[in-house]
Amino acid sequence: MSGQRVLQVEGLDVSVGRRGLLHDVTFSIDRGERVGLIGESGSGKSLTGLAVLGLLPEDVHARGTVALAGVDGNLLELDERRLSHIRGREVAMVFQEPMTALNPTSRVGDQVAEAILLHRRCSRGEARRAAVELLDQVALPAPAEAARAYPHQLSGGQRQRVVLAIALANDPELLVCDEPTTALDVTVQALVLDLVVRGVTARDSALLFITHDLSVVATVCERVLVMYGGRIVEAGPVEEVFRRPRHRYTQGLLEASDLEQAQEHTRLRTIPGSVPPAGRFPAGCVFRNRCTHATRECETLPPWTGPSPEQGYACFHPAHETAQVGS
Repeated sequence: MSGQRVLQVEGLDVSVGRRGLLHDVTFSIDRGERVGLIGESGSGKSLTGLAVLGLLPEDVHARGTVALAGVDGNLLELDERRLSHIRGREVAMVFQEPMTALNPTSRVGDQVAEAILLHRRCSRGEARRAAVELLDQVALPAPAEAARAYPHQLSGGQRQRVVLAIALANDPELLVCDEPTTALDVTVQALVLDLVVRGVTARDSALLFITHDLSVVATVCERVLVMYGGRIVEAGPVEEVFRRPRHRYTQGLLEASDLEQAQEHTRLRTIPGSVPPAGRFPAGCVFRNRCTHATRECETLPPWTGPSPEQGYACFHPAHETAQVGS
């Protein structure tokens, strides 16, 4: 890892009308670094990834700064024409459902080749040959034959590998993966995760891996950001955060995901209540209406405690118990 900053997000706010969805989201990722973004559904994880790529719907507005290596200016202020040149080259995304990311009427080899032709000067024949090589790199069986197939002729795991090949086609500075293995069985999931790690390692790319699966983060990532209510509530090295969580929400996630307890056939703990609708989280600490340790002090916004946005937590009553997530 060279330490060169690839992505810098500062004070990112996202809203629909007066309803805030993301609040003061701040983090960075260096070249070669793999960072996980975790939290329950509705916490704002995917919205963060979409904001970084400039893929928010027209009625959703973002403020703040998103800086990407090799790109002049704030991504939030660039027009769609400029962003279309950046996506797929400097930054690429792997979505959760490959069938929505692939064109069902086009052969998969042509779709990979199209991604190459959009950002490289080469002939169509060269792009097709490069597409087959990429399909081979993502371990698609018989890549030359697979290149002539349509998406519906491939399995879910094979389609996700095609999407990964498209994302890696132009050696992006940053790869964003949004729940890319949720719909896959355990064996295929392990293969795809290995391909993601190998793909970004070979290119020395930065990785933002969005997931609700803590064991996946423990396997893939070096650093983790915990998000709830559109805010980052804890951040730090994966091993440290998972071994000794400080925010009560992180503690709850770990206790609800403790693989060791599951193996011992003991009942997992649950976090009380449910995630509120977007923009309906309580004022102050966004977790206080579900936290068994909340006090009146939590009605105000807790300050960030830690040496940097990359390491620390925002909680008035931090946890000190040890927790462990198996990988």
